[in-house]
Amino acid sequence: MSVSVQGKVAIVTGAAQGVGLAIARALHDAGARVMFADMDEARLTVETAALTNGQDHSARRFAANLGDRLALANLLSATIDAFDRVDILVNAHRLLKHGDPLESDPEQIEEMLRHNMMSALRLSQIVARRMIRQAQDDGNTAETGAIINVTTLAGTRPVPQLLGYSIACAALDQTTRALALALAPHRIRVNGISYSSLMTPEMKAALRQDPALRDRIIKGTPLGRIASADELVDTALLLASPASGFVTGQILTVDGGRGLADPVTAQSLYPFSG
Repeated sequence: MSVSVQGKVAIVTGAAQGVGLAIARALHDAGARVMFADMDEARLTVETAALTNGQDHSARRFAANLGDRLALANLLSATIDAFDRVDILVNAHRLLKHGDPLESDPEQIEEMLRHNMMSALRLSQIVARRMIRQAQDDGNTAETGAIINVTTLAGTRPVPQLLGYSIACAALDQTTRALALALAPHRIRVNGISYSSLMTPEMKAALRQDPALRDRIIKGTPLGRIASADELVDTALLLASPASGFVTGQILTVDGGRGLADPVTAQSLYPFSG
């Protein structure tokens, strides 16, 4: 099968910048109709307008705090109003905060879980129910839908300074596997993409603060460079398409071999998540 999402409808969270934006753009460029979701309405407006040039409505935007349960329900409703259905969900929304692991505020850890894992779980649940209903209404016996959770290597290589975020990534990895089993009878595939250091806005800010960080990351990455957000795109398109129709419950790692690096070496790298 070809890697095609032509005519599909996708929701992508965290779509105002970085990884989420790169994936949303790629899905749109490949022929999908895409709902771009994020908190940053101004940036969403710019990005969706640039894609459509005001000529069509294949890219829509939804701005809200995606850590809020009601906002997630409204996001699905807005997508159905705009496109009548949803076939692909990409949970790329994330919140990252640093802190002292010996003095971590429990409320901050709960916040990391709420934004990085619970929001993905809740949105996956309501979108999956919609996918199942669509398949029943259509009499569809083929694939019902695809869900992709974007996580990071912090879920398997914990970063002390990102304790809450590391916990949330690990929880999201396990959520991906559990949902894959639960939704398999409904022909909904659930997979994850785990990455390490990417040239995201957070990474750029970290490099400005600590210029030597670039060399430490490169030395700890077997392929010897920092990837761009666009390099996750092909993996996302594969997982969203029928070409991966027998793939579910997998966390595909895009890290330049960094997860294979010696743990002692890896401890000197910060931030690990990019």
